[in-house]
Amino acid sequence: MAGMDTIKRHDTGPAVEDVQQRLATIGLLAPAGVDGTFGEATAAAVRAFCGQRNIPVTDEVDDRVWAALVDASFTLGDRTLYLRMPHFHGHDVLELQRALGALGFACGATDGIFGAFTELALRKFQLNMGLPSDGIAGAYTYGAIRNLHHSWEGKEAVHGSNHLGFARAADVLEHNALCLFGTQEFTRSVASRMSNLALATNPASKIMSADSLLVAPDGNMLLVHIVLPDEATENVPRVSFDDEGTLSLRLETAIGVADSSAPSRIAIELPGTMWEDAGVGRSAQHFAIALLDALCTALS
Repeated sequence: MAGMDTIKRHDTGPAVEDVQQRLATIGLLAPAGVDGTFGEATAAAVRAFCGQRNIPVTDEVDDRVWAALVDASFTLGDRTLYLRMPHFHGHDVLELQRALGALGFACGATDGIFGAFTELALRKFQLNMGLPSDGIAGAYTYGAIRNLHHSWEGKEAVHGSNHLGFARAADVLEHNALCLFGTQEFTRSVASRMSNLALATNPASKIMSADSLLVAPDGNMLLVHIVLPDEATENVPRVSFDDEGTLSLRLETAIGVADSSAPSRIAIELPGTMWEDAGVGRSAQHFAIALLDALCTALS
């Protein structure tokens, strides 16, 4: 809602009701106060909210107040969470961190920001529960956390070391220059998500998508072409995604072959645009995470 009109006293309508619903969700406005009319009770609730969030106190809802209100009113399970730039942040992330921490999976700081340590804690939890360990908090992950609510609600979080224990967090990201690209909408999305994920893990990453490069890739970059089964690739090593368990080993072999030619180039074939029964966005994110992890393992 960037550039939104300020919502203020005496306004009426759906926008006011939306603000009131969010204020009620976080306990600053009685449910009876959700009436679509911006009166004194709503103004007082907005002022109280600003005081809580350490933003300049006002009784009007501008862009800044609205953004903070949206963050504060997300509850666990409202949206799919994963590591990206800019980081997801909000009350739902805070609830996730508290639940994981109380279950024994330390997230680093419990700050409501979904960073690399929160992703690592989530992946460990997913592995523990027999779920795909991809660091994406979706329906199955939320279901598992809710089923364990008696084990974490009201309990203190554990605090562990802030050491990132997966390959992507190693120096691989800043010591290997890769240009990721696709020639179809879905494969371009996967490449872009891989680049975004690498930067979210390490801002000094040199693993970039072609779309994010400001200049043409130089001769020192490994070109990684992400393709679908019906796309042809000529005279370059082509690695199939089909077995995630051996993917990094097969990538390592292909990269070794590619390094003997110029420019160095490999292709990675995805099984399609669908991962299990997930939608397009979730599938692209899962493939991006799995591919980036496997590439980093192969390069380490």
